Amino acid sequence: MTPLADALIRSVLVLLTGFAAVFVLRHRSAALRHWILAATIASAALAPPLAWLLPAWPATAVQTPSALVFDPAPATATSADPVAAAPRGADSVATGPALSTRSIPVGLIWAAGFALGAGALLVHLFRLARISARAPRVTNASWLRIVEEVRRQYGIRQNVRVLQTAAPDLLATWGLFRPCILVPPGATRWDEDVIRVVVCHELAHVRRNDWAVQIAADIVRRVYWFQPLMWIACRMLRRESEQACDDVVLGTGVEAPTYAGHLLQLARAGRSSTYGWVAAVPMARPSTLERRISAMLNSARNRRALSFRALVATTFALSIASFAAAAFHTEQRAPTQLVGTIYDGSGGVLPGVVVTLTDAQNAKTEATTDAAGRFQLPAVAGGKYILEAKAMGFNSFRQEFELTSSSDWDRAITLQVGRLSETVHVSAKREPATQPTPGAPKPTPVRVGGNIKAPQKVVNVNPTFPASMRTAGRSGVVPIDALIGTDGTVVFARVVSASVHPDFADAAIEAVRQWKFTPTLLNGKPVEVLMTVTINFALE
Repeated sequence: MTPLADALIRSVLVLLTGFAAVFVLRHRSAALRHWILAATIASAALAPPLAWLLPAWPATAVQTPSALVFDPAPATATSADPVAAAPRGADSVATGPALSTRSIPVGLIWAAGFALGAGALLVHLFRLARISARAPRVTNASWLRIVEEVRRQYGIRQNVRVLQTAAPDLLATWGLFRPCILVPPGATRWDEDVIRVVVCHELAHVRRNDWAVQIAADIVRRVYWFQPLMWIACRMLRRESEQACDDVVLGTGVEAPTYAGHLLQLARAGRSSTYGWVAAVPMARPSTLERRISAMLNSARNRRALSFRALVATTFALSIASFAAAAFHTEQRAPTQLVGTIYDGSGGVLPGVVVTLTDAQNAKTEATTDAAGRFQLPAVAGGKYILEAKAMGFNSFRQEFELTSSSDWDRAITLQVGRLSETVHVSAKREPATQPTPGAPKPTPVRVGGNIKAPQKVVNVNPTFPASMRTAGRSGVVPIDALIGTDGTVVFARVVSASVHPDFADAAIEAVRQWKFTPTLLNGKPVEVLMTVTINFALE
């Protein structure tokens, strides 16, 4: 499962919990529901990041590459070395690079959506800031007096500016540290009753920090643009914010019918556009007007402010929901069989291969591949494991991996052809004497299994003890890596130790390069094979 899908599911759990709480508390105050929605949006945004930090329940939905890739060739190997082939057959699964290729477009799509949303929000904020910078301050005595009275009544410490803009549809509040009320042209000619209603409503937004809350929620919505419930939550947040401020206005003594009439008048005059001033908190939006007027005319409606007790209780409940969504794994899976297929380098299956699975407690479980190359290890739960496979004639396989997503329980393994190994002893007397000609050493057969036919040495050349080293009374051991080609000749040979005298190295390489073998056959086809040779030069 991709990170976006994981974030989608985790945020759904939190958002649905918040919606359920809002529905249960639909008869309580709008201030309480606004707080619940704000806390729900924050909890939904934090649930996926918390999932990286919290311990998870017994399964997870985060997908990792499921196919086992053969270990890289040794440092002494060349580009001609055998390489693990890709998994074959219907049972093969996607490798890590293939998964990454499919994951890239998903990330790019999310990034493009976020960039568009964030860019639009920045444009709206820039437009709002530019209009505010060009707008003159209202110096009307009625406005200044009413603003000062309401500011003291609400206990607001910041100075609140009233700016008269040239936009006829802009009646809103914005700003956190330097809040301001934006009014349309002609606002200085309003009656004092209208001015008082507008100031009481807008300063209620300032006291509640609604603009900052709404902008933060809008940023979260643009990060989670793929989550439709997040859009619904932000729309509900704006609606509850307006109703909570309406309740504050009515709490100052303004009559509900009078307030509703002024609100209708302002909406009819301005016809505020919700999208056009999304970066502000508009007062009279037609989309919410009917619901707000119905609420303010309902005398039985709860208009209490948010209490400390309710704040603590709802925060605690939503924190539990957020932590539960973070720790919950979106894909619960019971222990099931771990199965897989083992192939050789040509794509053929390998029967009779011993497979060992070791868990975190070092408990081992073994299985042997059948005639189709398949193995089964029953009742394997999710977690970290080490899988090993051994077959004669092939390099041993060892891979650490984690069983997480459902595809991880079906493995695909490719084994490489093993190395040959041969040791040659070269001895000489300490006194000058004729170099004896030892008999040709018997070829050391490779440990074979499956369909490998080991090479046999057909031409042997014995190394000659260097005269300079015999005179100097020195002995030495020369380790060599050699590659036998498909025709049985030694393609290359090189010394793999830096502590070998050049005379010994030259004598050993000269002899090994002249060796010839029968071709190494894998499923009837000649293949290259690495050989490790150790030549001991010793004085008797």
